[in-house]
Amino acid sequence: MKTTYIIDYINENDFKKLERSLKKYNMLAYKKLYFEYYPKLKEGNFLGELVSTNKEKGTKVYELKLPTDCVFSKVHGDVKLHYIVYEDEGIIMLDKFSPEDILREGHQSELTAYKGVMVSKEHAEKDIFKINLLNLIEK
Repeated sequence: MKTTYIIDYINENDFKKLERSLKKYNMLAYKKLYFEYYPKLKEGNFLGELVSTNKEKGTKVYELKLPTDCVFSKVHGDVKLHYIVYEDEGIIMLDKFSPEDILREGHQSELTAYKGVMVSKEHAEKDIFKINLLNLIEK
């Protein structure tokens, strides 16, 4: 019989906040996550890059890169899901998303966009500079 894994959260409240922010600002990543990646994880197909293993605890830590606009990735970094697999217990613990700061800020208040890319309120000038620089390089 095939093992089915249970998905749980390390900090459900925090994770759900980041997940709602991801849904609001990157619908493609959210849809892939819910309709493609979560079902595969439940089946035991661990997606992404294996970051570390702990043989004493029987855990494996993974990072799964989600689809993201290339300009967003260059400005803020790749959107990744971090999760831990407890193979003996059949549990997948969802940890967090990165870049956490922009997603957390997006949950707390409405973010503005500049040339189609989210701009952080804390680092607005820095983000706008990066976007303009990337646009100049592409031309």
